[in-house]
Amino acid sequence: MSPAREDLGDPIAYLALDRAIPVYSADGDEVGVVDHVLEDDREDVFEGIVIAHRDDHHHLLGHRDPHVFADADQIDAIYRRGVVLKLSTADAAALPRPTANPAVMRVDPSAPPGTDSKLRRAWDRISGNY
Repeated sequence: MSPAREDLGDPIAYLALDRAIPVYSADGDEVGVVDHVLEDDREDVFEGIVIAHRDDHHHLLGHRDPHVFADADQIDAIYRRGVVLKLSTADAAALPRPTANPAVMRVDPSAPPGTDSKLRRAWDRISGNY
């Protein structure tokens, strides 16, 4: 269960978000930690976060790959000591995994336009190809 929001500290901007900060579902379950913040530097726009699952987290969510991408629209709030998603734990389990090969990328047809390019950029950040 996530700590009360007041225990997460003050709200912060995405620019101040550190790696390894816990990420919680709307249900209050810790679903992973922040691995990378994805932003469009040219436009100064927050695009989302890459979430790294610890062994116990990715098993909880049924993932083999320890990374998933949460779009900015799926994030409820960013605090000094935690990020809260708008998604339930079950929906967090369905977050897309970044991949280098767009042919194997599975983007939900109802996902916002541009999600596929965000997933590729997320993969580039994870793999060090940026």
